[in-house]
Amino acid sequence: MVVVGLGPAGPELCSAGMLATVAATPVRFVRTLRHPAAAAVGEPRTCDDLYEHAVSLEHVYPAIVERLVAAAEVHGEVLYAVPGSPRVAERSVELLAGDDRVDVEVHPALSFLDLAWDRLAVDPLAAGARLVDGRRFAVEAAGERGPLLVAQCDTAEVLSEVKLAVESPPPSVVVLQRLGLPDEAVVELEWADLDRAVEPDHLTSLWIPELADPVGAELVGFVELVRTLRTACPWDREQTHASLTRHLLEETYELLEAIGALGVATATGDAEALDTAYAHLEEELGDVLFQVCFHAALGAEAGRFTMGDVSRGIHDKLVRRHPHVFAGVEVAGTADVVRNWEEIKREEKGRASVMEGVPANLPSLLYAHKVQRKAEALAVDVEAPATLDLAGMAGGTDATAIGEALFALVAVARRAGVDPETALRVTAARFVDEVTATEAGRGSPG
Repeated sequence: MVVVGLGPAGPELCSAGMLATVAATPVRFVRTLRHPAAAAVGEPRTCDDLYEHAVSLEHVYPAIVERLVAAAEVHGEVLYAVPGSPRVAERSVELLAGDDRVDVEVHPALSFLDLAWDRLAVDPLAAGARLVDGRRFAVEAAGERGPLLVAQCDTAEVLSEVKLAVESPPPSVVVLQRLGLPDEAVVELEWADLDRAVEPDHLTSLWIPELADPVGAELVGFVELVRTLRTACPWDREQTHASLTRHLLEETYELLEAIGALGVATATGDAEALDTAYAHLEEELGDVLFQVCFHAALGAEAGRFTMGDVSRGIHDKLVRRHPHVFAGVEVAGTADVVRNWEEIKREEKGRASVMEGVPANLPSLLYAHKVQRKAEALAVDVEAPATLDLAGMAGGTDATAIGEALFALVAVARRAGVDPETALRVTAARFVDEVTATEAGRGSPG
């Protein structure tokens, strides 16, 4: 097996030795025809079809090795041409060289690294630069401050994940594209525009001279895990936005239960119970985060949005809706904050009323609380009655009167800063405990 490199750009950068080796080897393969110098190999067999049918990139490279080994067993000597230099960021060559079924002879070539260092005017040894894979940025760059040359940034999703992984980003980043070709581009961008202003391709890299803080890997590592589950787990592969709805609902209620338990533990002051409650809350937050990341993964697969887009969207929305924090708007207190929030939201969504957009299928207590809070932004409040004739209502069937009484109690709770949904849930849970204790005292029914 003879492995040669196609260099970083067009045929003019291919070495004479590489061209001679190609001419001397009749059976030829290229990893992909999507390379400017692929024509230098003549009419080779390609492995592009393996990319089209594989569930992930990690499945492509072993399949390439199997195809090459099978060809070598039939034809004897086989040539395999890869982009760039065979020993630089080339997983298929790494696997092939470690396969005992074939003898591999590797011919080095000019790498995109040589052009990158020239365009950046950087001596990588003097700078202490490190090369990392954009598809594994969070893992490979963990703990690093730079300088970093990030290769294989071939999709918008990869750029978003790189951006998301950096908690304290630099002011700018250098984007290198199609080095050595007529449409070569070396552009310095603001970090915030990384996944907005760049149209990535398979010849895109990033240069990050220095980071304020080391790269944080946890969140992007988790996003990568979710993507792996989508490709490797049969159950995860079958899920859709709709099929995940009940799981999101269940996990949300479990999170609410954990928050309620934390409130009880805080009230009792029991240190052990508090530790347990916080651990439970952490776990349930992770379960909800999994749902968010899962939906983001589905959005990325559909080409609609990524986790980076979701993060940026909520970031920008919160900035817009906090003008008293980010735009110098003065507020007298919480009431002004709520009024500004509702007005900004109404303008953003083009709604004629603050009541538009309130989900009608919310639990009734939560629905009542939300519409009252919306009305409060317009200085419209609900008057609670001085007394409630609970005994009278208990003996009748006047649903309207009972509904008005409940609505008034929601107003009382809201003014007191109490979430009525949580308050009722905690009281009901306490009642369950009391009934259970009563049952235990009476013994099992016989």
